[in-house]
Amino acid sequence: EFDERVHRLLGLAAGEAVAYVCEPKLDGLAVELVYEDGELVQGSTRGDGAAGEDVTRNLRTVGGVGANRGVLHRLAGKGWPRRLEVRGEVLLQKKHFEALNRQILRRGEEPFANPRNAAAGSLRQLDWRITAVRPLSFIAYEALSPGQEPDGSAGRRAEAKPQHTATPDGSAGRRAEAKPQQPPAPWRSHWEKLADLGRWGFEVNPENRLCRGLAEVQRFRDQMEERRFGLPYDTDGVVVKVDDLDWRRRLGAATKFPRWAVAYKYPPQEEATQVEDIVASVGRTGVLTPVAVVRPVVLSGATVTNATLHNEDELRRKDVRIGDWVLMRRAGEVIPEVVKVLPERRTGSEREFRFPSRCPACGARVVREEGEKVWRCTGAACPAQLVGRLRHFAQRRALDIEGLGDKLAAQLVERKLTREFADLYRIPLPTWAELERMGEKSARNILEALERSKTTTLRRLLFGLGVPQVGEATAATLARHFGTLERFMAAGEEELMAVRDIGPESAREIRAWTSEPQNQEVVRHLLAVGVRPAREEAPRRGAFAGKTVVLTGSLTRLSRDEAKAEIERRGGKVSGSVSRKTDLVVAGEEAGSKLGKARELGVKVVGEDEFIAMLGA
Repeated sequence: EFDERVHRLLGLAAGEAVAYVCEPKLDGLAVELVYEDGELVQGSTRGDGAAGEDVTRNLRTVGGVGANRGVLHRLAGKGWPRRLEVRGEVLLQKKHFEALNRQILRRGEEPFANPRNAAAGSLRQLDWRITAVRPLSFIAYEALSPGQEPDGSAGRRAEAKPQHTATPDGSAGRRAEAKPQQPPAPWRSHWEKLADLGRWGFEVNPENRLCRGLAEVQRFRDQMEERRFGLPYDTDGVVVKVDDLDWRRRLGAATKFPRWAVAYKYPPQEEATQVEDIVASVGRTGVLTPVAVVRPVVLSGATVTNATLHNEDELRRKDVRIGDWVLMRRAGEVIPEVVKVLPERRTGSEREFRFPSRCPACGARVVREEGEKVWRCTGAACPAQLVGRLRHFAQRRALDIEGLGDKLAAQLVERKLTREFADLYRIPLPTWAELERMGEKSARNILEALERSKTTTLRRLLFGLGVPQVGEATAATLARHFGTLERFMAAGEEELMAVRDIGPESAREIRAWTSEPQNQEVVRHLLAVGVRPAREEAPRRGAFAGKTVVLTGSLTRLSRDEAKAEIERRGGKVSGSVSRKTDLVVAGEEAGSKLGKARELGVKVVGEDEFIAMLGA
């Protein structure tokens, strides 16, 4: 259809062969480089085609890896126009992507999902030094000189929106200014442009091909589909461009795409294999994910041995059983997935998978909360989820252990320095100081933060322990009701249901947590190292007693957390949404849709001054 349209719009005879340039479709981040008198003066992302993000300083660090020459600071050779705009793709080759992810996993961080995300994330770093250590490559595929836009719109170019870093010359946020028009470079074809880009020092894809007519294009497409998984970079198709630049100008552009180019995407590769087992994998948050263990199968150039089945509902919907033959592919050429079961190959020996009642990593109870799609481990010391639990325990709204972030928590788990929360308080100064990016001063700061965290409140501790169904508001309610940690841990389901807003399901899950021996041990050990949650004071009687309050907009004299604490201290409950059960809405500056909803329902609304007065009542 594309070839027929080109012939029709150019008025060519049906049998006349059009010269097309065929290029592998690169899976990275498109950028534009601007050179003046041979020097790189600006680099931006392509954005929406009219405005992009200024990433000049970061692009200057893309020095290329191996044989790739990266982003040139100065053009080589001669014959380039005084002003040149070069478009191309910043990408990560497969081997460099795998090496980068290995480094990230060693630090206990979340790896990139695919090379494209990794390239985009690396280039958009606010700190150019992070970009500089990433093994990025650059491949050029377009050259423009003022007056020679590929779709005929002479002189149009992308403006760069400022990035939040200074440009190399220190002019942070300076927008590109249009230069006077110059005579266009003497290109007659796209193939000539690619040749010049190579002469001037850029990496140009060696797989590019000049094809005479549609039959050659189709042969190139088929050859690349067979070879694509052996290429050093990811590609999911080919781009076909009319070579003659005068014909391009005549063809012009539609609203969203040029009429002189088309992209052909390959269908995902699918292969049949057998499910040898289904196991429950425990993630950082305690979620148990069913994973199909399959006979090794090569997909998109990689050997696949397992695939996630996401959750129980998805597992049942696809009806995947142990022993089944299934059709598999890599979603987005990255993540292995089971497309469907092949029921015609069933023998009757296949077995359904049942979620375990105990966590395979720690032996604690496994529960599926009402309304949830996932099963979770209830173990507070489960090694499979310890990094996430440590980070939650240390956050500001819980024990507030300043400095204990994801990277440090990951190191503690990786080095087996912590099995549970109490271990944090047992690590000596020299051991803290030996950790990566620590030193003695940082180690002392952590120890001081840990010592301060021992003096906390019951509501903060209950929230930090990660008890199922216990968020901040529920933790505050439970703390006020029970007063002490010992009373809370000993409470049965009936006593829990007597607490405001605790229903049968929540009571059942909370009791399952408190009766789990592993969790009881975690609590005992915390008390043994000196963590002492202060007894919650009984809520004051006042204007908020027994009322449900919604906060909206910005308050000038109190933070949102402070206002919430004051309301709860006076016996009120803070909700995140307005309903007919809402008693009061406190509207600060720039109040949003919640204010409109309150007026619609006839709920009482007060401003900040009246709210402060109510606190003092």
